[in-house]
Amino acid sequence: MASSETQSILVVGGGMSGMTAAIEAAEAGWQVYLVERGPYLGGRVAQLNKYFPKLCPPYCGLEINFRRMRQNPNVRFFTMAEVQKISGRSGDFDVTLSLNPRYVNEKCTCCGKCAEACAMEIDNPFNYGMDKIKAAYLPHDMAFPMRYVLDPALVKSGEAQAVQASCPYGAIELDMAPRSMELKVGSVVWATGWEPYDARKLDLYGFGRQPNVITNVMMERLASQNGPTGGKIVRPSDGAEPKTIGFIQCAGSRDENHLGFCSGICCLASLKQATYIREQYPDAKIYIFFIDIRATDRLEDFFSKVKQDENIEFFKGKVAKITEDPGTKNPILRVENTATEQLMEIQVDLAVLATGMQPSTQTTKIPFEGAAYDDYGFVTAGSAGVVGAGCARTPAGVTEAVADGTGAALKAIQAIARR
Repeated sequence: MASSETQSILVVGGGMSGMTAAIEAAEAGWQVYLVERGPYLGGRVAQLNKYFPKLCPPYCGLEINFRRMRQNPNVRFFTMAEVQKISGRSGDFDVTLSLNPRYVNEKCTCCGKCAEACAMEIDNPFNYGMDKIKAAYLPHDMAFPMRYVLDPALVKSGEAQAVQASCPYGAIELDMAPRSMELKVGSVVWATGWEPYDARKLDLYGFGRQPNVITNVMMERLASQNGPTGGKIVRPSDGAEPKTIGFIQCAGSRDENHLGFCSGICCLASLKQATYIREQYPDAKIYIFFIDIRATDRLEDFFSKVKQDENIEFFKGKVAKITEDPGTKNPILRVENTATEQLMEIQVDLAVLATGMQPSTQTTKIPFEGAAYDDYGFVTAGSAGVVGAGCARTPAGVTEAVADGTGAALKAIQAIARR
């Protein structure tokens, strides 16, 4: 018979599917450990400006989940933590965690004194490196847990003592060290999500060399009020308002040299971002270059609504190459119009690459010998007791990730309840 220890569930990944799995299992009465590698819960959803198709901000949904988690004693969560090893079998797993130092303890009140005392700056990971933040920082305005973090480079610098002395609550611990933790659980939900495909690998598109070629995740942050420009969509090269914008679909997706699959949400993300531009710049000209638009079921209505905008041109053709006008820094898109078989060059002020969702498990495998994956690196149902969820299992939007997290919770419960 299983012990009370192995009647618990480990959920790895604190994004939308992971939080959903953890909360649903906990509210069903099971002990849950939620492990997140980053300093906050919420995953990439926290970095969105709006959801589609309702175009509402993500914080309302996230806050509901945070409240449910705070109110449920069955959930114990760890941020800045990673799973190093899983051994055993369904119903009886041994798990080793590594807990990385935050250098800030629970006494933190988010007063910001440490940031004021800090001169060192680092690239802001929340904004995909588009701006700088202090090396003593709150990850974002609605971070959960609401607690500052010190960058390791700051801790090793000559500034560290002054930053520590600035805290009136004794919340900074410069001598925090990595530590290990052992858990026994009955089942595992692996919900580590996705990474934006590295657009630098798309050499013909010039990302990283041409400042006015950005990715869809960067556009999401540009449109956000807590983003690098306070929500103003501007060209990175000169801060000017873009008058023509090109969205390049399937940037690296459905391509055997990059991501061989369709991420399923990129079309809708670009349609959504076209509405961001339309709100700020009613007269802007928008091109959406596509192979085919994938907007199924209820999302077809959203596509139809965007398509009615006369200033949005849907251009059927895959962009082959992006060069740069040396004088204006404008991207020049070389594309064939598949309807007319005409090769064209279209100049825009800003080009947005709709890069796909690369599962985190494509590069960072589950540390368990029985884990199984498909040809693209997504987790499959090959190992009993280890359940994939959300974008670690399949490309998904927010709604689908929530549903998948609920399903994963049920599978995890079944794996131990039947023993």
